[in-house]
Amino acid sequence: MGKIVFLDIDGTILDSNKRIPDSTKEAVRLLKDNGVYVAIATGRAPFMFKEIREELEIDTYIALNGQMVVVDGKPIYQYRMPISVLENLTVKSKEMGHPLVHMAVDKMVANVEYDRNIEVAIKSLQMDHPPYDPDFYKNAEIAQVLLFCTEGEEKAYEKDFPDFRFVRWHELAVDVIVRDGSKATGIRKTIDYLGFSIQDTYAFGDGLNDMEMLKEVGTGVAMGNAHPLLKKVADKVTKSSDDNGIYYGFKSLGLI
Repeated sequence: MGKIVFLDIDGTILDSNKRIPDSTKEAVRLLKDNGVYVAIATGRAPFMFKEIREELEIDTYIALNGQMVVVDGKPIYQYRMPISVLENLTVKSKEMGHPLVHMAVDKMVANVEYDRNIEVAIKSLQMDHPPYDPDFYKNAEIAQVLLFCTEGEEKAYEKDFPDFRFVRWHELAVDVIVRDGSKATGIRKTIDYLGFSIQDTYAFGDGLNDMEMLKEVGTGVAMGNAHPLLKKVADKVTKSSDDNGIYYGFKSLGLI
């Protein structure tokens, strides 16, 4: 059927200043001109990258680390965390002194009025501290939780929540997602729906939450600015997001 490319957002589509380089815009345009299907694969919720989708004219995406899949603007999959798990996680996090942010498709809400770690980590995404509502998770469809703790502190949760993974995306925060959920899961659902072969899939990423994705696809590409562990599993390493990494990567693979 052709080829499909999945692009992470932070550190991949966006440079270190959280901007889309002109070279990336041009590369995506050329990719489409060549008949290559382009999709986004991110840990962000859909409301957090609406402008990026619009600017690049991409309406197929994997959001919330695979917890939601949308193809050509149509949702084909969405995971909802069980209330019992959310309640147990709330109890555990209070014992540990770690705040939470609950993420739905259209908004995110903190279970504390203010926390500096939340502010610092969320600000790295160029977003404000989420509003406060400790009961939000009881009525909303929560797809993912952000747990704010420092390196290694997430280990205390792993034995109590064996069905979930705690994946670090910031020195102060980890994503809490279902164990068999990942961007790779979202990619499988997307290509099965569209009829692509796994050999014809490509993925570009930079973080630890891109690990499964780069292993899953036919060709996994780590950005020059990627985590060292991601570079080890990648089939190829391109230049950094600040140095035309997407354009260079597409070009070196013969996609444009």
